Amino acid sequence: MSSKESVTERAAREARWAERLHDHGRRVTRQRLAVLDAVEHAPHAVAEDVVSAVRAELPGITVQSVYVVLSDLTDSGLLRRIEVPRNPARYETRVGDNHHHMVCRSCGRIDDVDCAVGAAPCLTAAGDHGFTIDEAEVTYWGTCPDCTDQKDLHIGRSNKER
Repeated sequence: MSSKESVTERAAREARWAERLHDHGRRVTRQRLAVLDAVEHAPHAVAEDVVSAVRAELPGITVQSVYVVLSDLTDSGLLRRIEVPRNPARYETRVGDNHHHMVCRSCGRIDDVDCAVGAAPCLTAAGDHGFTIDEAEVTYWGTCPDCTDQKDLHIGRSNKER
C-alpha cells in the first residue's frame, strides 16, 4: 500500500474487486486481490511486472502462482490479455468495452484508444464469412510523444555537432 493511499481507499478497492470476483464465480483470495490490484495500478503490465508488484505484498508467492491467477482472471473475464506482435503479453483491468490500443514502435508503450464508432464490435468487417462478430481488435502503431521528443532532441544535437 502506498503511503498516500488510505486504509479506507484500499478497503473500498478490495471490496469492489471481491464483489467482481463473486460476480464471476471466483473465490476471493489474497493472491487474486493482489494480482487485480497490481494490474489496476499498472495498466498494460507484463506478467513479470505483475509478479514483482504481487511479491511486494505477498513475498512468498511463486511466479507460477501469479501466472495461474493471471490466466484464471483472464479466462473469467476480469482481466484482458493484450497480445501485440513483437511484444510480451500484457494485462489490463479495462474489460468489456471493446477498446483498442496504440503501440509505440520505439519503446513499446501501449495506450488505450476508445472505439472508433459506436458500441462493440465498433467496426464492420468487409465480409463476415458466416461468423457472428462480437468484437473488433485494432492495434495502431506509431511513436509515442516521449520517443518523438527524444528523437527530435537527438536530431537537434546531431545538427549542432555538424
